[in-house]
Amino acid sequence: MAAPATTSVRDRDPDGRARNARPRDGLGRPLPYGVPGVERQPEGVPRTPAESLVEAQRLLDAGMPFHAHEVLEDAWKTSDAPERELWRGLAQLAVGLTHAARGNTTGGASLLRRGAKNIAEFRESPPHGIDVAGLRDWAEALATTLDGTRSEVDLARNTPRLVTR
Repeated sequence: MAAPATTSVRDRDPDGRARNARPRDGLGRPLPYGVPGVERQPEGVPRTPAESLVEAQRLLDAGMPFHAHEVLEDAWKTSDAPERELWRGLAQLAVGLTHAARGNTTGGASLLRRGAKNIAEFRESPPHGIDVAGLRDWAEALATTLDGTRSEVDLARNTPRLVTR
């Protein structure tokens, strides 16, 4: 006997694409409908690299690495080679920090290492003032700290600086 058809209603954006409209907390975790959440980052906002870095840093400093990841993901998806892997790596670092702050230390460490690997080729000539060497060192150190632990990461002590000062 065939399973009954479901009639679940999916959230849709104005273009009709499936899009979860549930509110989210500061770490991007979905909350129940009707509960106040943190305003989500709009997708597809055209930004210069400098604007992307400033906005992502603001969100990191506010303890919202998931939202910083969304800004960096926009930069990744709109960038051309050769910088595409740089932006992807930066987005992976932010989402790795998100997982670590949520207590998913295994996933956090994995994403931090993947992000560090993706930005590595830019170490000798980092574009846009990005502190590639410092970010790689930070990601590798935090990933090592996360290995074998189950505790959430303190964001105030583990927020990276994206650009050199």
